[in-house]
Amino acid sequence: MQLLSVNLGRARAVAYTDQKDGVTGIDKRPVDGPVRVAAPGPKGTTGSGLAGDAVCDLRHHGGDDQAVYAYAREDLDGWGEELGRTLPNGCFGENLTTNGLNVSDALIGERWRIGSEVVLEVTSGRIPCRTFQGHLGERGWVKRFTRKGASGAYLRVIEPGEIRAGDPIEIVHRPEHGVTAAMEFRAVTTERELLPRLLAASEALHPEALAQARKYVAAQGG
Repeated sequence: MQLLSVNLGRARAVAYTDQKDGVTGIDKRPVDGPVRVAAPGPKGTTGSGLAGDAVCDLRHHGGDDQAVYAYAREDLDGWGEELGRTLPNGCFGENLTTNGLNVSDALIGERWRIGSEVVLEVTSGRIPCRTFQGHLGERGWVKRFTRKGASGAYLRVIEPGEIRAGDPIEIVHRPEHGVTAAMEFRAVTTERELLPRLLAASEALHPEALAQARKYVAAQGG
């Protein structure tokens, strides 16, 4: 398992975002050399966990529980075949493009060591938005991405440090609950009946998903 690229974005003005200033950092590109990774702080006040990476819409992105976004090269290649186009590393707005790791099926709370320093923990899948659709230029993309369910994974920073393209990735902890990033994604989007099952992941879940699961169970009288 390997980190193929570390991808950073710069803020730029576009016509397809509802961010108040009309800018987005979704267009991420691979960079050379080491990149510092650290917990950025609470959502709504801070952005990416990667130094030099722009996160513009702090309402929905960034913060400690969405500090890093990872997507598998294998899933990008699958999408490329479906869409009939080459999808370069970073084009899904991912910070980390991986090889040999089933990112969407990573368990909530699963921990990865990348290189010699950094440890990250899976918190949730990625929910697609209008900006993502506009960036790719694919009509109906939000529904299509949701239907496929290959969500990739958001991660929080457990141990900070530097990473770079080519670093090995090692899974250093796997919980036993069976709740994957893809399951969490389906539960909060199209299959709400799965929400009670998310509670097995407990505090490792993204706080917003955990709150949704608890609210659903309470409403069902659980």
